[in-house]
Amino acid sequence: MSDIISKYQKASHWSDPKNKLFPYQVGFTCPPHDFDAAPSDFLRMSPESVGVHGRMLHVPDYKHELTQRKQNFDLLEEFVECMANNGADVCGQVGSNWVHACGLGVEGVRQHCEMLSDKYQTPFHMAGYAMVEALREMNVEKVALNGVYHWPTWWQGTANFLKEAGFDVLWAGNFVDQGWFETQEEVNKQIWCFDGDLAEKSMAYVAEKAPNADVYLANGMSNYRRASDGLAQRFVSLEVGLEDMLGKPIVTHDNALYWRMFKTLGIAPITQQGKLLSSLQKA
Repeated sequence: MSDIISKYQKASHWSDPKNKLFPYQVGFTCPPHDFDAAPSDFLRMSPESVGVHGRMLHVPDYKHELTQRKQNFDLLEEFVECMANNGADVCGQVGSNWVHACGLGVEGVRQHCEMLSDKYQTPFHMAGYAMVEALREMNVEKVALNGVYHWPTWWQGTANFLKEAGFDVLWAGNFVDQGWFETQEEVNKQIWCFDGDLAEKSMAYVAEKAPNADVYLANGMSNYRRASDGLAQRFVSLEVGLEDMLGKPIVTHDNALYWRMFKTLGIAPITQQGKLLSSLQKA
C-alpha cells in the first residue's frame, strides 16, 4: 500500500457496533442537480438494520456534460472520504456515465474503485462498473442495451464500455432510436421522468431487436410515473413484471449497483425482486 493510501485512518470507534446508528450504514452520491431516488429505493428494499445517507456532488454550473464528469471525477474521492469519516460501511455512486466519461477504461475504473476502497477503509462501488460485475457473475455473453433518455454519446459510451469488458452488445439505442420521441430535445424536456408504460414498451422493443440476448440491459436511472398515482419509479421497482414479460433477466444500473452493495454488506433485500437481486436471498 502506498504512503498516500496509508495516511488516512478511518476513526477506530466505527469498528465498535455500539457506536453506530445502524448495523449496516450505506452512503450514496449522485450527479449534481438531480434529486436522486437511490437512497429511498435502497432503504425500501432493505432490512431494518440498514441506514442510508445521501450526498450530492456539488458543481454549481453543472450542465450534464460528459466533460464535466471527467473534470469533477475527483469529487468521488471527496464523497468516499466524507462517508468514511461518518462511519459508512459501503458507498455507492449513482450515474452510469461516469465510468466511461473518466477515460480510465474498464480495468482503470476497477483499480480506481479498489484504491478508494483501500484508502478510506470503506468499499466503494460505481453503478457503471457494477453492471459489468453483475454480468460477469451471471456468466453472460450477449446483451442488448435500452439507452432510455441518454444522449447518443452517453449510451454509446456505455455500449463501448460493455464491449471493452468483453460483452457482445447485439443492439443499443435510446428512446429516439426506438421511435417514442422525434428528437433528443423532446426527451430532455421530460427531465428523466416518463409515462409508466414506456418502461415496458421500450424493453419490449429492445427484446424484439435482439431476441438472442442472454440479458436485457437498461441505463437504470430513468423514472416512470405509475398510472394510478403518478409516483415515479425506476427499473428496480418494475423488474419483476418486466422479467415476466421478457422471459429473461434484466440488469440495470440501479439494480446492479444495489446488488453489489448488498453483496458487500453480506445481506439481501427483503422485497420481491428480479433475478439479479433475488440471487442474494437464501432459500
